[in-house]
Amino acid sequence: MYLENINGPEDVKKLNDEQMTALAEEMRAALLKRASIHGGHFGPNFGMVEATIALHYVFASPKDKIVYDVSHQTYPHKMLTGRKDAYLYEEHYDDVSGYSNPHESEHDHFTVGHTSTSVSLALGLAKARDLKGEDGNVIAVIGDGSLSGGEALEGLDWAAELGGNFIIVVNDNDMSIAENHGGLYQNLRLLRETKGTAECNLFRAMGLDYRYVDEGNDVRALIDAFAAVKDSKKPGVVHIKTLKGKGYAPAEAHVRAGRVLVLEAHIDTGEPLMEMEGEGYEDVTVSYLLDKMKKDPSVVAITSGTPTVMGFTEDKRKEAGKQFVDVGIAEETAVALASGIAANGGKPVYGVYSSFVQRTYDQLSQDLCINNNPATIITFWGTVYGMNDVTHLGLYDIPMMANIPNLVYLAPTTKEEYLAMLDWSMEQKEHPVAIRLPGGAMISDGKKVMKDFSKLNRYEVTKKGSKVALIGLGTFYSLAEQTAEALQKEGIDATVINPYYITGVDEELLENLKKDHDVVVTMEDGILDGGFGEKIARFYGDSDMKVLNFGLKKEFLDRYDVAEVMEKNGLTVPQITKKIKNLC
Repeated sequence: MYLENINGPEDVKKLNDEQMTALAEEMRAALLKRASIHGGHFGPNFGMVEATIALHYVFASPKDKIVYDVSHQTYPHKMLTGRKDAYLYEEHYDDVSGYSNPHESEHDHFTVGHTSTSVSLALGLAKARDLKGEDGNVIAVIGDGSLSGGEALEGLDWAAELGGNFIIVVNDNDMSIAENHGGLYQNLRLLRETKGTAECNLFRAMGLDYRYVDEGNDVRALIDAFAAVKDSKKPGVVHIKTLKGKGYAPAEAHVRAGRVLVLEAHIDTGEPLMEMEGEGYEDVTVSYLLDKMKKDPSVVAITSGTPTVMGFTEDKRKEAGKQFVDVGIAEETAVALASGIAANGGKPVYGVYSSFVQRTYDQLSQDLCINNNPATIITFWGTVYGMNDVTHLGLYDIPMMANIPNLVYLAPTTKEEYLAMLDWSMEQKEHPVAIRLPGGAMISDGKKVMKDFSKLNRYEVTKKGSKVALIGLGTFYSLAEQTAEALQKEGIDATVINPYYITGVDEELLENLKKDHDVVVTMEDGILDGGFGEKIARFYGDSDMKVLNFGLKKEFLDRYDVAEVMEKNGLTVPQITKKIKNLC
């Protein structure tokens, strides 16, 4: 095997074309085995194998700096930069993260997990190089899907101004997470069809040199292209046409069908090893919205490059027709679009992962909430039980969103509450509304929800007790219920409260608690700093009421174990019960 003997880029440079082609196949085999067991992004990595080999053959990393966008295409890079064991041997699979990471290697320059960042980050490296009078190449690698992001376009727009060496490698596989959307992809298609000769050229229009490689999975063609731009004195683009999932038939088929393999899967078929059991919030959401669409032509579902966040698989997107919009990887546009639709009488629903909604703060505040337009935003995976990579944490949306004026941020605890909130949100005309879905398995209790959500910031006492009141927000409402049961065994009959509203305080209810309660406890599935619990603590600040806030510490967690994090933050029932007893 060649891969076993690759300990760094210098070993790649010793290989001839035939050996590098063999190395590529070995890398794909290792990637496939690891991904089938461990999970990970199949498609972009399979398509980038030859390009990564060529980059390390031509350039001298880490002096020549290669910056990868979103990191979904960094696995081959890691294999060639001293981290092959994490792809060859199962006992080392967890030695590396799924993203570029400077703590792992000098060949990685940033921790990157969100899209559309590589051009701007690499421009910063190049500018610092020039200011210091140094030399060396700076290469930004970006996929065609990421080009739709505003930061990518902003970086491309300024790149020509740099005036020195700067190389952008555009990995064009005609796919994003799903299919591409937007006008720039018409130009990419034209460039592919004309083999880069079309007069209409997005990159040249921005003042960049341009080179096209039609055989983007041919090592020699790529080496020749990269060698031609090495040590260039002005910014330029190398546009390479690759095949997502290259070399793995099920992955290629999935890509052509508009799907991307990212989970543990059977190697022969590409089907997931574990089938998802039971109904999830994405299933509930897509069924609800498709039904609403049939009854009301003003209803529109919006996603930003992740259509399945709301269950809109390819067949569901076709069923929705023009009432489904995917703006590509452009979360900011999604929020502004929703605001515009709402302003003109439509009923937009934007579904987005918590980790990505943080990219939209300005649009939430300026474009949506200042204008007070009644759009609906559904926040998925805003929870400790969601994605756990440091770049994909869903723990920060409460402090960010709950403090924007005019926005009503709701936290259901069950399927039934969620659907009732959707019903209200989509029909009311007074507020922009966001709904934060609970983490973990979906709970359905079959109870009809009669609450009038238009009466803002009215909490509900679900169990009346005394001395101790437990306010459990969203996901952690069940934690409040479990804590109440534990306290009951200790002789404490606690009150349990479902607050529903993240953005406001039920002053009347909280004031009444003063009559027969000594301790108020808040529990929230997110960081405490700037969160829900602090609003309650502030209300009681000038009183004798004791307040305990339970939630997560403000920190960047990475590849964490949920149980360990819960215990570390004192969020187990025994820990919470003990703290409460100490105050009583």
